[in-house]
Order: sequence, then C-alpha cells, then structure tokens
Amino acid sequence: MKITNDIRYIGVNDHKVDLFEGQYAVPNGISYNSYAILDDKIAIMDTVDINFTHEWLDNIQNTLDHRAPDYLIVQHMEPDHAANIHNFMKTYPNAKIVSSAKAFAMMRNFFGTDFAERQIVVGEGDTLSLGRHTLTFVTAPMVHWPEVIVTYDSADKVLFSADGFGKFGAPDVDEPWADEARRYFIGIVGKYGAQVQALLKKAAGLDIEVICPLHGPVLRENLGEYLSLYNTWSSYQPEEEGIVIAYTSVYGNTKRAVQQLAEKLTANGCPKVVVYDLARADMSAAVSDAFRYSKLVLATTTYNAEIFPFMHSFITHLTERNFQNRTVALIENGSWAPLAAKVMRGMFEKSKNITFTDTTVRILSALDETSSAQLNSLVDELCREYLARQDETANKNDLTALFNIGYGLYVITSNDGKKDNGLIVNTVTQVTNTPNRIAVTINKENYSHHVIKQTGKMNINCLSTDAPFSVFEAFGFRSGRNVNKFEGCTPNRSDNGLVFLPRYINSFMSLKVEQYVDLDTHGMFICAITEARVLSDRETMTYTYYQNNVKPKPETEGKRGYVCKVCGYVYEGEELPEDFICPLCKHGAADFEEIK
Repeated sequence: MKITNDIRYIGVNDHKVDLFEGQYAVPNGISYNSYAILDDKIAIMDTVDINFTHEWLDNIQNTLDHRAPDYLIVQHMEPDHAANIHNFMKTYPNAKIVSSAKAFAMMRNFFGTDFAERQIVVGEGDTLSLGRHTLTFVTAPMVHWPEVIVTYDSADKVLFSADGFGKFGAPDVDEPWADEARRYFIGIVGKYGAQVQALLKKAAGLDIEVICPLHGPVLRENLGEYLSLYNTWSSYQPEEEGIVIAYTSVYGNTKRAVQQLAEKLTANGCPKVVVYDLARADMSAAVSDAFRYSKLVLATTTYNAEIFPFMHSFITHLTERNFQNRTVALIENGSWAPLAAKVMRGMFEKSKNITFTDTTVRILSALDETSSAQLNSLVDELCREYLARQDETANKNDLTALFNIGYGLYVITSNDGKKDNGLIVNTVTQVTNTPNRIAVTINKENYSHHVIKQTGKMNINCLSTDAPFSVFEAFGFRSGRNVNKFEGCTPNRSDNGLVFLPRYINSFMSLKVEQYVDLDTHGMFICAITEARVLSDRETMTYTYYQNNVKPKPETEGKRGYVCKVCGYVYEGEELPEDFICPLCKHGAADFEEIK
C-alpha cells in the first residue's frame, strides 16, 4: 500500500490470533504494521510478529525491487513488533539498526546480541537523513515501554507513532476506529496517561498530516479528532455523559435490582446506560466503557467477607489503570453481614478525584421497601444534572445558582447569528439582589464582547472543579471569530437559544443586558437573569484552584529558553523570536518569560 510517493506499507494482518497479549479478545484480528521509506537510503520501520516472518520479508523484497535496505528503525521492542530483528539482520547483513539505548539492551535479552557493530543509538531530537527525507526521533518513555521512540518525517509530514493511535482489529475489516482504539488504549497504555500527555505536547509542535501506527489503519483525515480522543483518554476525563452499571449476581436478586436501576435511569433522562454482567462480559470492554462514560455503578454481593471475584478483578483493572475523575455509586447485597460497599470503597482509596454518591443501596438478600427507596434515591442523585438539562424537567428559576458566583472561572456563551461562541472569564459579579443583577466584564479585543454588545444576551456557565485543561484550551486559547468552538458537538440550549455546556459546570444563568459601562479596555455588561439552573453540587472552579490543580506545570528543569505564562508551553532556544506564536494557546512572544 502506498502511504506517500516514498513511503510504503509492508505490514501483515493476523486473523488467526484469538487473544492479543493472551487476554484481549480480537474477533476481527489485528495488524502488525511495518513501513518502508524509499529514498537515497532506505529505512524499514519496525518488524512484525514471529508468525509472519516470511510474509514480511516477501513484502520487503517485493517493495524494494532488488534494492537492499540501509536501516532498520526499531521504535518498540515488544515481540509483536521486534521479533524479526535477528531475521532481518541475517537477511540484510549490511543494514544498520537505529534505536534507543534501552532498546539495544533489550535486544541482548531477546536475541543474545545487541548488534554492537551495526547499531546507531538515537535519543531526543536526533536526526537521520535518507536524502529527501530527514527523520527526527522523539523519545516516548513508558508509552508504554521505557525504550520507545517515535519518528517524524518532515518531508512528507508523517508521524510514525509506535503503539500510539493503534487499535485492535485488522485494517481489512471495516469497523469504527474509536471503539477498538479505546479498548486498546485503556487496556494496554491506560496506566501511562502522564507519559502520553507529555508525548502529545511534543507532537503539538509538529506539522503532522499522516499518522502511521504499529497497529490498525494509517490515519490521514480528521487527525484533530484522534488527537483530541487521546488527550481525553490520557487525562482520564470522561469521553461521554452516561452511566455504566457493572454487576455480579449469585442467585439473581442483585441482577433484578440492576435491571430496575437501569430502567429508572433511562426514564429519568440519562443519555446512555450500559450494563455489564462481569461474570459473562468481555472484561476489557467493561473496563473501556467505565473510562468512556462519566459515572459508574458497582453492584455486587459480599463473598467470603470480601466481594465476588469478578467484581474484585474489575475494580483492580480500573485502579491499576489510574481510574479517576468519576462519580461512583455502590450497591451491596448480603444476607447477614453486608461488607461489599466497604470493600469496594476501600479499593479506590488511592484513586484520584473519585466522588462517591451520598446514597449507597444495601440489599439484604432481596429488594424490599427500604432498599427500593434507597434505589430511588440513588436514581434521583445520579440523574439530577440530566433532569436539569431537559426543558420539561428543569427548574428554570433556581436562584441558588447565584451562590456559585465567586472569584471563579466561567465560560460565557453567545451567538453571532451564524455560530455559537464561548470564552473564559473570571470577572462575574452579583451587583444587586433586588432585583437580581449580574455584572460581566469582557475585554473589548475579545470577539464575544462584540457579539454580546450587538445581541444583548449571553449565558454564564459556572465551571466546576472537575473541568479539565482542555476546556480552557477550547474556550481560552482561540478566537471565536476564526474558529467554531462547538464544531462537531450537539450542544444543549436554554430558553434564550444560547448554548450551555453539557458537562463540567454546576449551574448556568441566562442573562439579558440592561446596561453597558465603557471601561476603556473592557466593557461591563449589567444584566438581568432570565433563566437559572443548578445542575450539580460540585464546587465552583476558582482561579486559585485552576492555577494549582488544572493548569499544566511547565517542564522546565534542565532546559534553557522561554515558557508561555498562559499555557506552559516551553520554547527551547537562546532567543525567542519577536513574532513567535505559541503553538498551543496562540499567544504571542509578550506572554513568554525566560526560564531562570
């Protein structure tokens, strides 16, 4: 397959494997991807699984047309990609191996030799010229082994991403990318979110048009969508709003409670309810969906003063992959001494930002009047924000939303008549309470100021402490004049027709501008409240909380250069160009400070 004029696909598809890495069911197989870069010098990118030695060597021979490769670039040493290193070196005795120092140490373990006389050791920022193509190597330790490198070809703007952006399922099978890519990422790379985040920051400075992973299809279009999903997965944020119910049941009573719960959640507006019987379901699919959705209900029995083994295994899979930033509800069953809720809660002790519901359902053998009432209370608690989003069930005059105004951070949404817009502000104040009036101050340079002055209306979205940095990237680093900040999503709307955010807010208020005060560089809008909804009781995001807990800490240790005061991007170099624009937040050189 032709990737570009000079880059060819020479990998193989495996439809014989049933369990990848001995545990992940792959009904549609998997691919072991390898690539050839044809230039003055020829580079082969990685090998394939040992079961496909001759097919892969045939692919090389047929692609090179009597030429011999000069380099074998080894990005990752797992045997599904590196098993044929020795066979390649025997077949092409004049070729050299290009890889990281740690990879060569692993080669000695696997093959009894590190090919000392034929090795080229590369590290962060090292380059290799093939002629027209210059390859730049980027270290990616623990994504998901310590020796990993990825490779960027500046000529064709191709990123060879190792296991990054891979998926289960061979490319010759037509299936949605995200489902199997998510299951692959969470199952295999999920523990190493911080390392993936570091790699994504490096990738942000590259001009990428094609991504060539070691598993799954070559990615050419909508790269922003794939990068966004990887950012969501690796920052452990919910991808979608919904509830996963994972349960085990011995005699069917816990199952009946779960069935009632699922029906009630759906009836009360939950956008998605997914139920897994852990004794029968694909465990990796259940784990993947637990990371996909925003809330999780765990229902199980007390078993030998512990919990049922399948539930224990499920929670272990979650916690060892850094499950966090979720709401978790517990349902326990026991005939004489229920302990399941206590055990399950204890298993999450080291997990970050887990919010347990106030309601825990305790079933004594079977549902009765008391436990059924608890189940209803749990439904109310889990569905509170869903009900608040729906026009027919929302309390649209809940002025307790005013209590969420402080020195916080807010997303102000508006509409210019063609598209929705939003920006981050921290200048919202309640100025009177008889009648209720809100003051919102906005920099005149912001496009939203122009729009609101024309339309006379806006929504204030009160951000809660679970809002990730991506929210601030989306609404704080780009101008609504140039981009559609809500492209690709179907937003909620209040009675004034404006957007309110689907998540990461505890309340919103719709405002009508009553008065405008010119403050030179800024404009103050004095507004009446036309609608107010409270969606949750999560704490409001303050500016201090954002600085201490949400804004990424710049990695400046041992580096010389300049750091962006807005987003933390690090520019390495002796002098920062006067016209430099931050690739992350798009702020100019004036917002950079020298690393001391």
